[in-house]
Amino acid sequence: MPPSRPPGNHPSAGGRPPAQPRQLQATPRGRRPTPFDRRRVRRLRSLRLPLHILMLLAIATIMVLAQSLLIPLVLAAFIALGLNPIVAGLNRLYVPRPLGALLVMVLLASILAGTAVGVSAPAAKWIREAPSIMHDASYKLRRMTRPLTKVSHAASESLAGVSGQPAPKTTTAPVGSLSFGNIARAAPEIVVAVLTVALLVFFFLSYGRDVAAHVVTAMPGFGYRRIALRLIRGIQAEFSRYLLTVTVINCCLGLLTALIMWGLGVPNPLLWGGLATLLNFMPYVGAVTNTLLLVLVGLLNFPTPLQALAPAACFAVLAALEGNVITPMIMGTRMRLSPLAILVWLLIWAWMWGIPGALLAVPMLTCLKLITEWLPGWQWFARMVER
Repeated sequence: MPPSRPPGNHPSAGGRPPAQPRQLQATPRGRRPTPFDRRRVRRLRSLRLPLHILMLLAIATIMVLAQSLLIPLVLAAFIALGLNPIVAGLNRLYVPRPLGALLVMVLLASILAGTAVGVSAPAAKWIREAPSIMHDASYKLRRMTRPLTKVSHAASESLAGVSGQPAPKTTTAPVGSLSFGNIARAAPEIVVAVLTVALLVFFFLSYGRDVAAHVVTAMPGFGYRRIALRLIRGIQAEFSRYLLTVTVINCCLGLLTALIMWGLGVPNPLLWGGLATLLNFMPYVGAVTNTLLLVLVGLLNFPTPLQALAPAACFAVLAALEGNVITPMIMGTRMRLSPLAILVWLLIWAWMWGIPGALLAVPMLTCLKLITEWLPGWQWFARMVER
């Protein structure tokens, strides 16, 4: 009986031993990079800036194309963040979050509905009579500035006589008319948008906490979970406090504006107070816009220049006190933003989303500043936009 051979060592048919598997040689990690590697790294680094620019352009394009979807989501998220401390306080009093959210939203809807009923009639009157109002205001402004116009006309005639050219003729552009029917036709879309935002706010207040918990538990490791939990809690607490405080300050500013307008005898003081509250969510731009509107209102309702400029001057002083003394004293220096950053951010979002973008621009910038303060490696953005 022939001796047995160990398995795996049998010779092949030709008598040759089987081929041994080739050993894979690992590349040493500490080897010096070749010139080809250096050129490849330089080429990849040169593509970083164009790729970042393309990414920003793609994000901006998505923001513009999806604005009908994103605007209700962003607005509902901000309203929910502002109302979250109230709902959380009710929850600590053993009120379920859905019931607390429903109570808070009913109270807020009642306040907004009462304000809308109070200002809707004068606002509709102003929209309907806008062409005649602009005509009357331009006539009174021309009458007040008639001496300056005569001096300017005389100077232009003298310059035309010296140069031998005729004086330029001024032409007035026709004033367009605003149709109240267009607003009435847009009412169903407005109602659908309001109901969508209200539904999103309710679900954010009721179940947003559970979604945040699921996001934290979905993180891969304990370190990432701790960072995510710290980020969510910190941003939610600080931004909710910021939104609630700013809303209270703007409402107080609107109330004081309405009282001042009532004391000066300006018609529809509640309308101008509500407009001041809404426009103050756009720092600097809102105050300037409301001041110009009050100049127009003064020209329409008062005969003398001093009386005509009194409402705008009083509001300008009130807005300056609010923006430079009251808000920094309450909010502190940490929440203050650079005026240049605010104006650039307002222009960007007003260009992409129109009036809703301009109203949401400063809360979005504040939220982005808070997020970058907590993210490692992004603190430079927070330092760049702060004042």
